[in-house]
Amino acid sequence: MASSEDVNVRICGQEIIKYDLEIKALIQDIIDCPGPLSALTEFNSQVKEKLNKLRLRIQDLEQMAQEQDTEPNRLSILAETESQRRQMLSNQTAWRKANLACKLAIDNTEKDELLHGGETLGTRQRKVTKESLVESSSSITESLMSISRMMSEQVKQSEDAIGTLATSSRTVQETNEEFKSMTGTIHLGRKLILKYNRRELTDKLLIFLALALFFATVLYILKKRLLPFI
Repeated sequence: MASSEDVNVRICGQEIIKYDLEIKALIQDIIDCPGPLSALTEFNSQVKEKLNKLRLRIQDLEQMAQEQDTEPNRLSILAETESQRRQMLSNQTAWRKANLACKLAIDNTEKDELLHGGETLGTRQRKVTKESLVESSSSITESLMSISRMMSEQVKQSEDAIGTLATSSRTVQETNEEFKSMTGTIHLGRKLILKYNRRELTDKLLIFLALALFFATVLYILKKRLLPFI
């Protein structure tokens, strides 16, 4: 039966995949968008919202990785987290390219309208809103830079974690060697103790025999002196 932690990790992963697919669909909508700029702005607003939710769920997944009881599970979930961050960065890049392509298409449409009928009121209004599109592109660029910095920090943290694991592994190996050395010393001490115990028993037996021989000799001498004719 799966633990509650495993269930939470699975649910978080499913939500990340859902947001990723929704962002990809919105990016395709931006690519196909013929205008006006208000429609593009609406699509960009939705993408930002989905990206924020995706970023939060990725952070949740990373936190769940740190709370795992076993090291293999922790490393596996961290690897999945890094993969999802790279996918999010790819979506950010695709979003920026889609915006540039849509802007180019809208600009071409405006040029065609100028060539065929002069500058209409709608065209002037779209020119006014170009500044908002530039601001949107700038915001996307800043978001990409933020994601890039975050990825660099995560890579450094992963390197530190790997270094810590390597140090822990060496420590365990050294401890194991010390344990083997101590085990050999204990076995040697046990043999020495057994040897000394056997020698003590032998010494006691020899002392007993010597005392018995001594008392027998004394009794023999007393017998010869006190009862010489017996």
